Amino acid sequence: MAEAKKSVGSDNAEDILTKIENKSLKIESLIKQYKFIEAIKTALEGYPPLDERCKSANWIGVHKALMAIKDVEGMLRSLDPQYYDILMKYVYRGLSTGNRTTCDQCLKIHEKLTEKAGFGCILRSLADTVNTV
Repeated sequence: MAEAKKSVGSDNAEDILTKIENKSLKIESLIKQYKFIEAIKTALEGYPPLDERCKSANWIGVHKALMAIKDVEGMLRSLDPQYYDILMKYVYRGLSTGNRTTCDQCLKIHEKLTEKAGFGCILRSLADTVNTV
């Protein structure tokens, strides 16, 4: 019985990975069309996956979208406030990579996002240990 549940979970993870891969392709396409705002919105859609492989795959798409953003303030103006907390979580994920270019971009976003969303956004993203990215 446990094997059957494991198999179903595995299938779900594979299905989720396929959806994430399709989403990543859409993000890449939007970036190539210079639709950076749409790319970041697409990247942030849906709840973070629970499976670690899925989280890693999802991060790749989000990372591409974050790195493509040139006008952080413009991005935040056009981004619905419902995305602020999840964006902050991904900003912290980017900072944790230690990659200089990624960290520089994430710090820019962090500064502007904190100005726009306030300190509550930071607290909510750090306090939410269930929906990690």
